[in-house]
Amino acid sequence: MSYYERLEQARAPRPSPQVLSALARALQLTEAERDHLARLAGQVLPTESGSAPEHVPEDAQQLLGRLGGIPAYIVNERQDIVAWNAAATALITDFSRLPPGLRNLTRIATRFRGTLCTGAPGSESDFSLQAAAQLRAASVRYPTDNGLAELINEFATHDPDFARSWHNHVVRPIPIVRKNLHHPSLGALEIDRHTLSLPGSVFSLVMYTAEAGSASATALRSL
Repeated sequence: MSYYERLEQARAPRPSPQVLSALARALQLTEAERDHLARLAGQVLPTESGSAPEHVPEDAQQLLGRLGGIPAYIVNERQDIVAWNAAATALITDFSRLPPGLRNLTRIATRFRGTLCTGAPGSESDFSLQAAAQLRAASVRYPTDNGLAELINEFATHDPDFARSWHNHVVRPIPIVRKNLHHPSLGALEIDRHTLSLPGSVFSLVMYTAEAGSASATALRSL
């Protein structure tokens, strides 16, 4: 009986990441299939490319365009903002005017805090917890990504909540973060930041909404 047959029958020793990677290549698995194989084996495989992808699938781009006036953008695992809609530009900033290296959610939160939309106490802490969990997962998948390591060190230096979460090995992200923002034109806003994983990809969709019928919801519609 071959090793592969024994592996299928759970009669072989737990495979190493190197063996799983070799199997994934031999079977020509997709990225999602590789991840599923790794989870079944109780492991997480490093990616072949070594860095987070930036090309957004066409169906994800179409979804972003169909959201209309809901501020939204798409991030990769490194939290790089790789696509956005006009409402997100109006609510947050014109991402196209930012240098590519600064077009990152954690860098924007750190460097522009207090100059764009500022969160109330507590909301920024939740954001830091979420960022720590997401970047820790990315660091496992991309262990040789020097840019990712620099980003993590930078955020930990500027944000004590992130540093604390990182050292405590927080791995569960917070899908919804309530934020009290002050927009330069719309004034005070109470909105929810939703993070949704896009099935079949390594990207996430981030949307900003407000409670139906609230003044904040009316303000968001005016964007």
